[in-house]
Amino acid sequence: MGYSNVRFDSNTKFLVTGAAGFIGSNLAEALLKMGYKVRGLDNFSNGKKENMAEFTNDGNFEFVEGDIRDFNTCLAACEGIDYVLHQAALGSVPRSMKEPLLYEDNNIKGTSNLMEAARIKGVKRFVYASSSSVYGDSEILPKTEGREGNVLSPYALSKKINEYYGKLYTEVYGLECIGLRYFNVFGKRQDPHSQYAAVIPKFIKRLMHGKQVEIYGDGEQSRDFTYIENVIEANLKSCIAPSEACGQAYNIAYGERFTINQVYGLMCRQLGVKLKPIYTDSRPGDVKHSLADISKARKYLGYEPDWSFTRGFTEAIKWYLAYL
Repeated sequence: MGYSNVRFDSNTKFLVTGAAGFIGSNLAEALLKMGYKVRGLDNFSNGKKENMAEFTNDGNFEFVEGDIRDFNTCLAACEGIDYVLHQAALGSVPRSMKEPLLYEDNNIKGTSNLMEAARIKGVKRFVYASSSSVYGDSEILPKTEGREGNVLSPYALSKKINEYYGKLYTEVYGLECIGLRYFNVFGKRQDPHSQYAAVIPKFIKRLMHGKQVEIYGDGEQSRDFTYIENVIEANLKSCIAPSEACGQAYNIAYGERFTINQVYGLMCRQLGVKLKPIYTDSRPGDVKHSLADISKARKYLGYEPDWSFTRGFTEAIKWYLAYL
């Protein structure tokens, strides 16, 4: 279970893009703790230097400040790399609805730049972040690979196109690519300060300061919240999965769902707060329900998530209480 038994050659070197971001910094930290060499790449459009503070001085860590939209930056970043863990992207469905061309530039062009650079530099495997948003308007639960609906936002479209590129580069160019469809990842270092902050850190921040929380719609929309440790496991196991697993995308979640109202109630209990939420209009582009079928990831990647939502939530609360 987990990733403690995942092993690589001692000289293995990883490129983690978005290394100053939430998921990227956690990945880099885990790899460094395991004793591997890590090159981080970030342009600080979302990421923060303080996210890397705990490992910046590690002798096995090298950081490059640069933008994946620049092809020469991608080429230099992939030099001497065995595995790329590509997390750099613009998130947020609401922001993508306002700035679609920005998502085209960052998430589509940036990812194709990096895949091409990885191919040229002989990278062994390219693991990239996709998203559960690719399921779009499909109301079928649980969400199963191959049963997608129509995408509902430029963000979702950018991730779907990334998957097409991953399949193409695997089948046509021989660069082994694996896409990971993350379902509502949460955990330490997830930014609560952005206007587009994810629901868990945003709620925690407001409640810790005694402020009411706004919930979009009726709060009965549900999500398969996925603790960061499960995401780290999926990335590392994707690097060592058999070649037949490549050219595809996989659901990465725990396989259980909670409504926003349930999450809010649990949060209030853990923080010892009694505040009623304010319900507002639903947001355009939002999916009503999300629950992952993770059987494909189990079969092809050996993915066996250890961290349930409630276990991960308790750890996340501890971190925010210490750092906010």
